[in-house]
Amino acid sequence: MRISGFSFARNAQKLYYPVAEAVRSILPVCDEFFVAVGAGDEDDRTREEIEAIGDSRVHIIDTVWSDRERLKGKVHGQQTNVALEKCTGDWCFYIQADEVVHEDFLPRIVKRCGELLDDREVEGLLFRYKHFWGDYTHYVVNHAWYPREIRIVRNGLGIRSWSSAQSFRRDGRKLRVAPVDAEVFHYGWVRPPRLMNKKRREFSTTHAGRDAAEALYAREPEEFDYGSLEKARVYTGSIPAVMKDRAARMDWGDKLQYSGRSPVRHKHDRLKYRLLTFVEQRLLGGKTHLASKNYRLAAGKRGARKRGMVRGIF
Repeated sequence: MRISGFSFARNAQKLYYPVAEAVRSILPVCDEFFVAVGAGDEDDRTREEIEAIGDSRVHIIDTVWSDRERLKGKVHGQQTNVALEKCTGDWCFYIQADEVVHEDFLPRIVKRCGELLDDREVEGLLFRYKHFWGDYTHYVVNHAWYPREIRIVRNGLGIRSWSSAQSFRRDGRKLRVAPVDAEVFHYGWVRPPRLMNKKRREFSTTHAGRDAAEALYAREPEEFDYGSLEKARVYTGSIPAVMKDRAARMDWGDKLQYSGRSPVRHKHDRLKYRLLTFVEQRLLGGKTHLASKNYRLAAGKRGARKRGMVRGIF
């Protein structure tokens, strides 16, 4: 059994994406790794950071993002597919530039891939998500945040990245997936406040165009306000080994509000999402029946394990 890793990035270094850490986090279980690196700004060093990993399994694909492709985020999926198409393994392991998998999960992932290798009904593996907010110890559990997503897909089926590269489809339909007892640590909202707003502006540019993004952020403050972290959950486990140096360099703690109320209201602070979260977490035992899903659970016993695995672990 062979596993290929793949990802994409552009201006990741200057916008504080932990792209090298993302690659390194799953590289131990990969036989090869492909990264589509878009030509970035002159002061960006994304390509150099990936090259510095210094592993012959890592292959950089140099690309250029066209303005037409950038609109509505289509370029994210297109760049994901550029890397996916190079993969030759039985399974293709996707990691985005702001995602990391803890080393403790890697043996479970390999074991699960082996268990399902010959189960052709299973087209992908479903991971839990932990969305960190503000720093490396606070995370958000909320209906506004996706709790699970596909990050491993079976090769050779014509599976393609979908939408803005959040998930995958096969011939336009949702994949049949099986859960794996592993988490993806999402650090997309963990960066210095000044760079957080720069990242948001760049993301909006990719999805709506530069003029729309400039108008949207014209009155935004230079630094992003994370609001109060008082209601966020506290992560007490170990930091992934690849993230320890970056976490130790964190220097914006004095700009975070760890207690009390805040006038800033983010999407997950809205009453609608707070109520939906209460119903899902307190009344439905963590099940997200009210949320849209980018997948279908495989019916086979080895695939969904009679769906009990999703209910118990997810």
